[in-house]
Order: sequence, then structure tokens, then C-alpha cells
Amino acid sequence: MYSKDEIVEEAKQLGRMMSETEQVEFFKKAEAKIHENKEVREKMASLKSLQKQAVNFQNYGKDRAYQMTEEKIKNLETELDEMPIVVQFKESQGEVNGLLQMVSHAISKTVTEDVITSTGGDLLQGETGAAMRNNPNNQQ
Repeated sequence: MYSKDEIVEEAKQLGRMMSETEQVEFFKKAEAKIHENKEVREKMASLKSLQKQAVNFQNYGKDRAYQMTEEKIKNLETELDEMPIVVQFKESQGEVNGLLQMVSHAISKTVTEDVITSTGGDLLQGETGAAMRNNPNNQQ
């Protein structure tokens, strides 16, 4: 039997392992390029400013100005999303998220299968032993 603290320590070790994968290295490089790129920084600053303006226009009921600002925001986001450096960054984020989801799924699946098998359950039915023994449809 493991304690919560031991499991957390193992999870931290797994996190350190994951941070040394190709996916995370690619993400770090892409993230650095984003911050080093003057055009991206300027567009991000403009976007942030426009978003603040949009909130203010909305709060003061200036619908026309709000709509115009929202359109500018949409156009600026499209410009950013079409930049190769941003595409690369988003792809790297997706790769890291995919890795995290894969590990999370593997942990979840292992725990579920271990619970089912250790209770004498049936993996194909996805039921624990207790559920099978107490299911009226499974009674002999």
C-alpha cells in the first residue's frame, strides 16, 4: 500500500521525466521564439489593449464602438494565428497537452483495471466483483 505522499513524489518524478521529452523541448523552443519575436509582441500588446477597450465600451453601453473593437480583435487574432511562428507554438502546445492526456488516461485506465481485477470483476463488462455478485441479472 502506498501513501498519498509517496504517490505525489512519484507523480513529480513522472513530471520531471515528461519535461525532458521531445514534445516539451519543442514547446520550450517555440515559446522562446514567440517572446523573442518583435512583431508577435507588438500584436499581442495591441490585442491586450483592444480587449481592454472592448470591455470599457461594453460597460459604458457604447455598442457601435464595442462592435468595431471586437472586429479589430478578430482581425488581429486571425493575423496572429496565421503567423508561422504562432502556428508552430500552438502545435507544440497541442503536443504537450496530448502527452499529458495520454499519461492521465494511462493512469486512469490502470487504476480502473486494477480495481476490477483485484475485486474479482470482469474487465470486459467493466464491473467490479461486488457489482457482479450483487447484480440480479448475473445470479445463477
